[in-house]
Amino acid sequence: MIVLGVDPGIASCGWAIIEETKDKSASWRIKIKNCGVIKTKVKTPIGLRLCTINKELKEIIKNNKPDIAVVEELFFAKNVKTAITVGHARGVVCLTCTQMGLSIYEFTPLQIKQALTGYGQASKDQVGYMVKSIFKLKELPRDDNTVDAIATGVCFLHTNKSRI
Repeated sequence: MIVLGVDPGIASCGWAIIEETKDKSASWRIKIKNCGVIKTKVKTPIGLRLCTINKELKEIIKNNKPDIAVVEELFFAKNVKTAITVGHARGVVCLTCTQMGLSIYEFTPLQIKQALTGYGQASKDQVGYMVKSIFKLKELPRDDNTVDAIATGVCFLHTNKSRI
């Protein structure tokens, strides 16, 4: 199974392609096939920023052919304006994935942290440590949104034993 994990954002939209395989002993193996971040410029009108997310995400899906998409839910925001803007990005991500034929699964940050660390209030550093450990990475991707996208995909794989 190939999973597209997405951490939606308007300035930085993290994404990760994670592949699950089983070896001869039926052991569960996962690897990061590809990951990155879709960046948009702050002074660009929001409509154009959303178009950039749509266009780039379509290319990511075409090039990597995931089976499903897993998107981080907007759980809590201190700033209402930021929450609305991130909501726009989430909407575009969900629309794009659906248009490209992917089923969408959603998890809150609390669920993602719980699945990776065993503690729903884990810090970003703790989540990063687990991502690094699970995939035996020498270093994490530079953008936190990419790390969160990887964690989102891993959350699905850890919590959905009876898959589609």
